[in-house]
Amino acid sequence: MKNFLISFLGALAGIWFSLFLAVIGIFIVIAAAMASSGGNTTVNVSNNSVLCVDLSGTIYDRAPKIDIREAIRGGGLEKNAQVLADITGAVTAAASDDRIEGIVMNCSGVSAGIAQLTAIIEALKDFKKNAPEKWIYAYADAYAQGDYYVASVADSVFINPVGMVEISGLSLSSLYYKRLLDKLGVDMQVVKVGTYKSAVEPYLLDRMSDPAREQAQLFLKNIWNDICTTIADARGVTVADVNKWADDFVFTKDASTYKDLKIVDGLLYRHEFDRKIANLTGCDKIKDIKTITTAQYAKVADTGKVGSGKGANIAVLYATGEITDNSGNGIVASELVPEILELAEDNDIDGLIMYVNSPGGSAFASEQIWEALEQYKKLTGNPFYVSMADYAASGGYYISCGADRIFAQPVTLTGSIGIFGMIPDISGLVNDKIGIGVSTVTTNANSNFPTIFEPMTEAQKASMQTYVNRGYELFTSRCAEGRGMSQDSIKAIGEGRVWDGTEALKLGLVDELGGLDTALAAMARQLNVESYTVHSYPVAKDKWYDLLLEAGIEDIKAAIMRQELGEMCSLYDAIRQVKGMSVLQCRMEFTKVNL
Repeated sequence: MKNFLISFLGALAGIWFSLFLAVIGIFIVIAAAMASSGGNTTVNVSNNSVLCVDLSGTIYDRAPKIDIREAIRGGGLEKNAQVLADITGAVTAAASDDRIEGIVMNCSGVSAGIAQLTAIIEALKDFKKNAPEKWIYAYADAYAQGDYYVASVADSVFINPVGMVEISGLSLSSLYYKRLLDKLGVDMQVVKVGTYKSAVEPYLLDRMSDPAREQAQLFLKNIWNDICTTIADARGVTVADVNKWADDFVFTKDASTYKDLKIVDGLLYRHEFDRKIANLTGCDKIKDIKTITTAQYAKVADTGKVGSGKGANIAVLYATGEITDNSGNGIVASELVPEILELAEDNDIDGLIMYVNSPGGSAFASEQIWEALEQYKKLTGNPFYVSMADYAASGGYYISCGADRIFAQPVTLTGSIGIFGMIPDISGLVNDKIGIGVSTVTTNANSNFPTIFEPMTEAQKASMQTYVNRGYELFTSRCAEGRGMSQDSIKAIGEGRVWDGTEALKLGLVDELGGLDTALAAMARQLNVESYTVHSYPVAKDKWYDLLLEAGIEDIKAAIMRQELGEMCSLYDAIRQVKGMSVLQCRMEFTKVNL
């Protein structure tokens, strides 16, 4: 007993000491974040400067939060993390800045959504249109497909003489767990509406269904065609040529063939490319080239202003990630709803654009956000637009459908108008596989519902189906009201089916193709102004104590648990996610299109 108490007290002390160290680690990481963000460092833009667009690392819609898990492991901020608005804003501002001679794109493996890359391309095209006297050069030792997609719009594309260009097309892979769950004795009980609602398929099937394959084939074909068209137009070739590059394993060919194929304009070693840039900017030595990054330039160029900025104030509300009720790192209804209602009370705001990048989530949370946006429209009378990024599907479309105008990229995945509920039954695992008995005492037939320790009764299944059907009716009615269509018309294109932006435009689910800049320009026209200032919401935290509070002690404890559990941490994360998940889900299947 004595030894037990000593061990117990030692473990308890260890946990509290770990928490103490974790908090200290958070302070250190936050300090590093503040230092790396530039703080009050003055950024000067010299004459004959070159704007450097660095296509490496991860591009985020907004500045990422501090990763508590990495802080506890002794890590820090992600290297080369960039914000999309900094890149596009810097490129746009550079067009009218006489101090900027041109743009150099350094391509070394970008991690970004296709819609994000498309937004950068749009900014680069505008730069070429608005500043024809300036130049854009791209260089890489090796171009990944995403890198080349952006780099192709440059005036000249260069590659290392022993480099390679990856052009292979698009693919999509999904994992299916049915046979694994059968072996474990776990039955995923699903109720849903929507023939194409494939988010539940990985738990019910061992391969992709025909409807899921049909929809995936269509949006992959359309997205790839848009990418091919962009590359072909930029490089002066045909779409058929680009497809031939992909089919012929062009990445395996000698780089010397790329120029004849019009894939690149020249083969240069890095120092030779730098020498070319030095000559263009009038520098005798390479080290004298004056470069400025997009993040640095965004700070001094005041990219939030168009013209004088005095014509109107436009709020951009970022809604990114999974939709949850009360907690999470994505779109949290309990946080976003008050934010929307506060914007409704801000008399200085003339219009609202919600930037949506979400595969959906909680149906209840989606309804709350939709209703808050309706309140915004009623209380203010201001225009309300939505700009869709890579995803605005299921719950992501639910919160978008009430907008006055919806903008989507051709490569945006949207729609997925459907609802499902899913409750695992692990009685087979617990009773038959592990040998644990479960006894339950109740006062009523459904006192312990939902439970994972016994299957649903037929009456419960019927009631859940009615519940899901009612949710689907509400969802489709919101879409019909927002889009000015009949509910039957919405249902005809609903059924949980995912559409790309081009198809969504044909079907009336969106109003115009384009990114956030397109939406901003359209709103400025509606407000009848030529100048405006963009204000981003939620307001980013920049004080160390705000960041620490935002992290939360629960996240710190969870991070410690993950560290201690090691390989079992995925199970821990899954349990935490299921625990906080609403019964009804407006969610599309996690779809990673491999670019």
